[in-house]
Amino acid sequence: MDYGREPYGGHAHSERNREAEELTMSVEKCPSDAFALSNYVLIAPGQIDPSKHYLLVNNEYVFTARQDNSMQRGVLGTSAMQRRWAQFSLNQEVTVEPFNPFDDGVDIYLATLKVEVGFLRKSTQMAEDFDTEAMEKAFSSSFHNQIFTVGQLMVFEFRGVNLSCRIADMEVVELDALKRMTEENGQQHTGTGASQANRGVLMRQSSIQFTKSSESTIRLKGAKRSQQSKPLIRADFKFEDLGIGGLDTEFSAIFRRAFASRIFPPSIVEKLGVQHVKGLLLYGPPGTGKTLIARQIGKMLNAQEPKVVSGPEVLSKFVGQSEENVRKLFADAEAEYKSKGEESSLHIIIFDELDAICKQRGSRGDSSGVGDSVVNQLLAKMDGVDQLNNILIIGMTNRKDMIDEALLRPGRLEVHMEIGLPDEAGRLQILNIHTNRVSEFKQMRENDILDSDVSLEELADLTKNYSGAEISGVVKAASSYAFSRHTKVGTVAGVAADVEEMKVNMSDFLAALEEVPPAFGVSEAELQQCVQNHIIPFSPHIEQILADGKLYVDQVRQSSRTPVVSLLVHGPAGAGKTAIAATIALESEFPFIKLISPETMVGMTESAKIAEINKVFNDSYKSPLSVIVMDNIERLVDWVPIGPRFSNAILQALLVLIKKKPPKDRRLLIVGTTTERNVLDQMDMTEAFNSQIYVPTITTLEGVDIVLQQLGLFTDVERKRTMSLLSQADMENKIAIGVKKLLMVIEMARQDADKIEKFVNTLISL
Repeated sequence: MDYGREPYGGHAHSERNREAEELTMSVEKCPSDAFALSNYVLIAPGQIDPSKHYLLVNNEYVFTARQDNSMQRGVLGTSAMQRRWAQFSLNQEVTVEPFNPFDDGVDIYLATLKVEVGFLRKSTQMAEDFDTEAMEKAFSSSFHNQIFTVGQLMVFEFRGVNLSCRIADMEVVELDALKRMTEENGQQHTGTGASQANRGVLMRQSSIQFTKSSESTIRLKGAKRSQQSKPLIRADFKFEDLGIGGLDTEFSAIFRRAFASRIFPPSIVEKLGVQHVKGLLLYGPPGTGKTLIARQIGKMLNAQEPKVVSGPEVLSKFVGQSEENVRKLFADAEAEYKSKGEESSLHIIIFDELDAICKQRGSRGDSSGVGDSVVNQLLAKMDGVDQLNNILIIGMTNRKDMIDEALLRPGRLEVHMEIGLPDEAGRLQILNIHTNRVSEFKQMRENDILDSDVSLEELADLTKNYSGAEISGVVKAASSYAFSRHTKVGTVAGVAADVEEMKVNMSDFLAALEEVPPAFGVSEAELQQCVQNHIIPFSPHIEQILADGKLYVDQVRQSSRTPVVSLLVHGPAGAGKTAIAATIALESEFPFIKLISPETMVGMTESAKIAEINKVFNDSYKSPLSVIVMDNIERLVDWVPIGPRFSNAILQALLVLIKKKPPKDRRLLIVGTTTERNVLDQMDMTEAFNSQIYVPTITTLEGVDIVLQQLGLFTDVERKRTMSLLSQADMENKIAIGVKKLLMVIEMARQDADKIEKFVNTLISL
């Protein structure tokens, strides 16, 4: 920069003496509008040295002066904006003297000038954007070498529109500091060398920042962000400080979609032609950290304190009050955006339980229409005519399917982030957080309360399908077991003397896992009932069935081409189909295994059954690997041979769900069982399954012998005699019994005094 080319440059500091005499002048209007727009005050020639450009009026206000032949001596020509700023009246007498800005020995050349602009008159307001880069060039050209003061008012004509301006702030160039930096860095400037000031002279090199004035509707394009504004993201922010584990990927995606555009200057964002994301929706199972994420986002931002409101709190019994509650949430953001424009800070509004107030419009049973009005009001505030660019709406729900579709479109809650169950690495993070920082546990690890045998890695492996809240519950339950070991024997509230030595050990955590099961886990109790007698391999065919079942499990686990595999296990009644299906499911060791059986739906209506089946499938999509066992399908669809009768609604739901592909990175194995395969053929249901497995009955005496050996009903001598009697009765070609029924016969014979005779006679009579 060539600072010496400005007025008073180089030798200016040597001129220290102010003019001795003062003039008294009368304040009058400028002779023309052109002079009023120039920001000069006018005086007649011959009153002041022509080289003096600046005047000090009433020993307080500094103006840039121009001499004009049309002015009379003793008159100071001023514009209306100049009189308003200096609080002058027409015909008022004021003192005028030349002003040398270098008399005080301070730097005066402007590095940055911040100007608040708006329309001078309401009649000239327009909706088009004003390019701040073009405005900067025009302002610099029009007011070059003029002196400005913070708070000064003026008029700036830009492309035929008069704009009112107020000097909001400024920085001046520290010439001495800039000179030292230049010398030290080989003529290469490494900094601005600027400092705050109250008055300065505009140069060609000065940077001019335009911001929207309060109460103005002007729209500025490419406005520079002030260097004094705080960055959006705190410099000392760390994810670990939030106490949230297992959500690194989700946080990265949220930052990329919702905040990345906000840390760049508005001018760059406008060149890209993109708008900031105004809303994001967090959805997923309960306890996965949706509310915690929303609350903690405020800690990572230099933004206004987030407003957190629960959905039901918005609703009111009074007419119009619910809509008013929504408007109040946006009032602060509207007021700040109106006054500061793009310089406004970010306002975050968090809606918990969003599905309570934003259900699909027209879906409510009442006639009040309050819910629909709330949705309409929210849409108007987020994406209406007067759009706000300083808001971020965060909605949370467990039921994304219930949210009105209009809210989920671009410009509204456009970023949909599923907060799912944590993986093993995420569970380890959560366990570390809850054993290190949570105050309820007195910082277990740091205070040596966590026993050395506790393996958080093993616990992370054992807590498949646990949510973050459930893992927290496990840690609390484990600590309760530790407390119970240190209570006095025979008392409830007494504390043992060795309480100072209390430690939470691995056995406490294992007991806690039994006490706190995951909501989205394995229905182990129900499935174990199905295989309580275990699988008896009465023929090689049974072993082949289990081997094939393992292949289907491996296919689901490893194949990327078949995210859903369905298997129909069919055969006669009592052949052990349910036990085989349950065994295949349990041996898969998938984190999510559920049983859908007619026994759990006794008394349910048709619609309730469909809802329950659909819920199981939706829950399975939340786990990366899942198995669903549908037992006795013909009973699920209410089929009976008399009539015949069946529920077409349940049948259609099953057909859709069996063929439905799970979401990305989710895999599902469906195992169905039926005794009436021919009925399923007529319903076109067998075509919905990818594969079928037939489970036979026992048709050989060798098979009966194997079952007898497994159950130990007879001694070896008794068993051989029993098989001999059956052979003599020519049962080899007549026997056809399901393994389940054979087990019933064996247990009945066990109660008789003559077990052999009872067993043989019963088997022959079947």
